[in-house]
Amino acid sequence: MSTSAQADPGRGLFSGRDRAVIAAAAISMLLVQMDWFALNLMLPVIARDFATPTTDLQWLVSGYMLALGALMITGGRAADLLGRRRVLVTGLLGFGVVSVVCAAAQNTAWLTTGRVVQGCTAALIFPVSVAVVTAYFRDARQGRAVATVLAFSAIGTALGPFIGGAFAEHVSWRAVFLLNVPFCVAATVLMLRYVPETRDEEAARGLDLPGVISLAAGLSAVMIGVDQGQHWGWSSPATLGCFVGGAALLAVFVRLERRTAEPLLDLALLRNRPFVVITLAGSLSNIVYCLVAVLSALYLQQARGLSPLDSGLVFLSLSVGAGAASYGAGHLAQHRRPESLMAAGMLLCGVSLFALTWATSLALYTAIFAVVGLGVGLGWALTNVATQSYVPANRLAAASGLVLTSLVLLGAVAVAVASTVLEVISGSASSAASDGPAIELVLRAAALLSLLGAAALGVLVRRVRV
Repeated sequence: MSTSAQADPGRGLFSGRDRAVIAAAAISMLLVQMDWFALNLMLPVIARDFATPTTDLQWLVSGYMLALGALMITGGRAADLLGRRRVLVTGLLGFGVVSVVCAAAQNTAWLTTGRVVQGCTAALIFPVSVAVVTAYFRDARQGRAVATVLAFSAIGTALGPFIGGAFAEHVSWRAVFLLNVPFCVAATVLMLRYVPETRDEEAARGLDLPGVISLAAGLSAVMIGVDQGQHWGWSSPATLGCFVGGAALLAVFVRLERRTAEPLLDLALLRNRPFVVITLAGSLSNIVYCLVAVLSALYLQQARGLSPLDSGLVFLSLSVGAGAASYGAGHLAQHRRPESLMAAGMLLCGVSLFALTWATSLALYTAIFAVVGLGVGLGWALTNVATQSYVPANRLAAASGLVLTSLVLLGAVAVAVASTVLEVISGSASSAASDGPAIELVLRAAALLSLLGAAALGVLVRRVRV
């Protein structure tokens, strides 16, 4: 029986304890989303403080996402095995401590390392927050409770750019990291006071650490090769060593996953064609989202000359559009096929993103930005919903883990690649972030990716009848 039974589940009411449990998970999700979206608006300010090209700071984004993506499944499994509250509280405390470390950073290496470690702690928060709520509410109120948590995630998405811009301009980019601390403390207190410990007694006993290490190391090596290839030379031993070593480690990862009893990723799902098509399409949508979030922040501040605060206000339109689409996606999926909605969202995103790159008026840019947010929000938010209908019941958890890992990791790789491509097009690392035409060209390529994803999903919808 659920611990929340003292409320009135028959009438769908929440007790004070129930609301405290929801608040603990909601604050945790809001924290991670707000932190990530706030950082994008701070990159030019951080670059000025450390006297480095903005494009060289892409590891603050991609390194964080790489750590999050590589460890997310492991975080979920650790929570099932060791206890969901314990793992989530550990993640919150770690996130708060590392935020202080990032705020005190004296150079880019210090800050980048802090962000990578912060991504590791976020991997203990992001996949576990919703699990805490679903484990606590075992009745008809579960859907409403989860929806509330996801709504706060959307609020974090919307608040992030504004807070990042406002703090960077009027306080300090360091203060944005310090702002994480009270959120971590509040969520931790609520967790320890009101949330009972839960775990899956039938959970697999292993965490596949060799798989985690080989995947993270392989992707890191490839991304370092992409990031440094222009500086080292694309045919230099260092660059080739990164690519060859990364490919070898990824091959080791695949071999390990085929042999282990409890793999990090269920590779058998890769033989399920509809699942693969939807996962790749959703990953393309998330790639576009990441590229738009990072490159538009550079464009607005360094190409258009907007202040961080003004850029944050413009960014609200993208975040609100994406947040609204994410929140409404579950309801829409009850009436339409999720993959059809994904295709429509990616088509809308591709067309509006093309239009965005030719918008000269800031008012028009802001309006189109919101439409881009709606499209990209529908595209990636429904990926997990759409894939679930194409896998057997005993593989739902494995499928969800593979989808989330693909979304985050490919997004991280895309940011690293795009930063290098931007420098190549611009011809100079120091001027790439302020080269408006070069940024617009990369964004048009992102728009094309979105349209390709929509086309692939359109073919799938016509061929597969559910």
